[in-house]
Amino acid sequence: MATLPFSATCGQSKSASHPKFDSRFTDFYRRLNHSSLFLITTSSSRMARNLCVKNVASNKKQQVKETTRDTTGEEKFELSKAFFATAQSVRDILIINWNATYDYYEKMNVKQAYYMSMEYLQGRALLNAIGNLQLSGPYAEALKRLGINLENVANQEPDAALGNGGLGRLASCFLDSLATLNYPAWGYGLRYKYGLFKQRITKEGQEEAAESWLEMGNPWEIARNDVSYPVKFYGEVISGPNGNKEWVGGENIWAIAYDVPTPGYKTKTTINLRLWSTKVSPEEFDLKAFNAGDHAKAYAAMKNAEKICYILYPGDESIEGKTLRLKQQYTLCSASLQDIIARFEKRSGNTVNWDNFPDKVVVQMNDTHPTLCIPELIRILIDVKGLSWEEAWAITRRTVAYTNHTVLPEALEKWNLKLLEELLPRHVEIIRMIDEELVQEIIAEYGTDDLELLQQKFKKMRILENIELPNSVADLLNSLNEKSDVISTEEVDEKSDIVDSTEEVDANDGEDTIKKTKGTFEVDPKLPMMVRMANLCVVGGFSVNGVAEIHSKIVKDEVFNEFYELWPEKFQNKTNGVTPRRWIRFCNPDLSNIITKWIGTEDWVTDLEKLAVLRKFANDENLQLEWREAKRRNKIKVASYLIEKTGYVVSPDAMFDVQVKRIHEYKRQLLNIMGIVYRYKKMKEMSSEERKKKFVPRVCIFGGKAFATYVQAKRIVKFITDVGATVNNDPEIGDLLKVVFVPDYNVSVAEMLIPGSELSQHISTAGMEASGTSNMKFSMNGCILIGTLDGANVEIREEVGEDNFFLFGARAHEITGLRKERAEGKFVPDPRFEEVKAFVRSGVFGPYNYEELMGSLEGNEGYGRADYFLVGKDFPSYLECQEMVDEAYQDQKRWTRMSILNTAGSYKFSSDRTIHEYARDIWRIEPVLLP
Repeated sequence: MATLPFSATCGQSKSASHPKFDSRFTDFYRRLNHSSLFLITTSSSRMARNLCVKNVASNKKQQVKETTRDTTGEEKFELSKAFFATAQSVRDILIINWNATYDYYEKMNVKQAYYMSMEYLQGRALLNAIGNLQLSGPYAEALKRLGINLENVANQEPDAALGNGGLGRLASCFLDSLATLNYPAWGYGLRYKYGLFKQRITKEGQEEAAESWLEMGNPWEIARNDVSYPVKFYGEVISGPNGNKEWVGGENIWAIAYDVPTPGYKTKTTINLRLWSTKVSPEEFDLKAFNAGDHAKAYAAMKNAEKICYILYPGDESIEGKTLRLKQQYTLCSASLQDIIARFEKRSGNTVNWDNFPDKVVVQMNDTHPTLCIPELIRILIDVKGLSWEEAWAITRRTVAYTNHTVLPEALEKWNLKLLEELLPRHVEIIRMIDEELVQEIIAEYGTDDLELLQQKFKKMRILENIELPNSVADLLNSLNEKSDVISTEEVDEKSDIVDSTEEVDANDGEDTIKKTKGTFEVDPKLPMMVRMANLCVVGGFSVNGVAEIHSKIVKDEVFNEFYELWPEKFQNKTNGVTPRRWIRFCNPDLSNIITKWIGTEDWVTDLEKLAVLRKFANDENLQLEWREAKRRNKIKVASYLIEKTGYVVSPDAMFDVQVKRIHEYKRQLLNIMGIVYRYKKMKEMSSEERKKKFVPRVCIFGGKAFATYVQAKRIVKFITDVGATVNNDPEIGDLLKVVFVPDYNVSVAEMLIPGSELSQHISTAGMEASGTSNMKFSMNGCILIGTLDGANVEIREEVGEDNFFLFGARAHEITGLRKERAEGKFVPDPRFEEVKAFVRSGVFGPYNYEELMGSLEGNEGYGRADYFLVGKDFPSYLECQEMVDEAYQDQKRWTRMSILNTAGSYKFSSDRTIHEYARDIWRIEPVLLP
């Protein structure tokens, strides 16, 4: 069904016969100038106050009781209820703006960008929404008159459990920028009931529990029971009399829309994030089985459908887990494309011109998770809308674009052909056709003279891995091989005659001639047959972009080099960014006020280039004093939070050294904690006076989730917490060193932690991190980075100045050679590295056996060994760089100047800049200002 306008009542949509609905806050803005949000009368009772909350639109009054203590028969207006009431009133304003936004887009029939992502890591929405609406003051005042603090109300909101890391946080930043910049756009994702998981830290390390973010409902979402689409799995494909294909039978579910309005900053534009939930029709409930007592059978179909949207990234060690992940990806793609097409048809009126589809629609795939958009769009256009293959393929290649977020081979998704064929039989047929188109294009480009070259191109570029060539191509190449055999034999005979007469030609010359022309195109029965989703994205899309300059270069030179040589015009760079609204203006008001004061305008919030003005004040003693005071206030907040969540008491006078991100070997939390262990060991070997003179006091803070089945990452979490338990309780060390792991790291924790951070670690192996976005947030908030030349670190260092970034480690172009050196047994570890490993193995950090973890850093080759991410190689450079950090921190004037220059140089890393580039270079959309 096509999208209908929002209703502002009860979180539910009205019927389609009522296209417009009144909000309870239609004259909200007019009344703001004359009264507070809530009109309140109070009694003089000591026991309770009767609050008269006026509904502005209906002019009706409701009695709400607030008690100061438990009173029989009375309901308290608790903070949780105050949050829901406040959030729903804000949502009503957003709904009005949402309707106005999309009514105007429909009237103007503008081209829209549709952002498709498996993750949206939004964080809390209340303060962000009222901040964007410029209503923070009125809401704070209204709640104050109710005897409630706005910040306390906002803290009642759980983080939306719709993402895990940078991929989802980036998607949410993009939605904020799209709305703020007035670009016509729409986001699509899945509504995960239990999120990824809630992380608990115990003496055993990380433990996982289901998220409970939806337990009390989500006041920001609107359930759109009037917007649903069928999604099919399994079944079979049958051919009709005219050669048309029909996908029949199998398992059928429904995707139901939940809409989340997303406001821009100081603009009426409010765009939509549409999340899909899954269920089956009531007919699928087996009433007969239920009444017979077989309850599990009765609701089996319901549970099977609902579990698709239970968990983000379910474990895929089992075939059931793999199947569930594929179901999630296809549900996102199918429901979203059906919705996009329905809206396109509605705008087109009675006559639909499918050639115009790419002129009105662009679909951006955020990583490979939405890859099935490509065969699904083709399936709908051919099987449902009746277009030819040529038409559907041409339209798809003009509509879909792909953002690559990784160079790690394991993250470039591959799916087993048999699994995919069983679950989505029609799509595999279409993927085979796309693969055949690609093969033909490769042959057209490179010819058939050198079959070995052709074989190499097929091996790297084909979508289907270790799968037979299409019959038409196989027949051609086999015939050429046969001809090659004949020609090569004749050449060998001729050369043999020459050799006999001259004896000056290499005897292997004939063999070389054969190898040059003959190719082998057979599959290996010992290897699995796979579908390479990243290759499908590149082939089926019109644009491929990386997310940092160094990453985009690696994408072109290494990951997709063959495709880049074939289609150089497809490849672009779009360096990531973060929204300055959430990531400095709202999360760090103290620093924001200082910036506004010294720049002389608040326009920097939407024009971050104005931050560069701070450079001329970097040495000003008054600014430095204000800057340090703001940082200290933020550090005190962090210290208070750490006591509450971990029980550890830390000094705000120490340097706050932070590494918060997903736990992964390539991000090298292990390098960080081993550096801390070395620091601790050296402290223990010194007298009290010596260590105080040598070392700057530090609070080393870690945070992030290890994927539930990633054993090595969970070992690293355990190691960090064990080191913390030992160091933090060592009376000899005291406040000189603390190690704290923050449990259940999320957006809200980041909003508190980042403003109070002074040193931030971005120390991934060079060439492994696509971009990173937390590095941008830290730098924007005046935190100095220590890191490798990886991802966006390269560009951050260029912008903030080399002297204001602590650099160490091997460079990206050296990594392959260093691994080769290791494999050849030539690597000699630094004695300090060996010292740390021995210290860990001594048992000083408890009885846990760290042999597997330490052993992964040893040897020259083998799975889980040989230090693939070069912790040992970079360890001495890292230690030396940390000594430079200590030296710089002792000079607080210098450190503060570095901090100011980091903020001043962070203007490039606004997601506003990134979105402008996407809109101009890829999506070809223009801002649309509402009248």
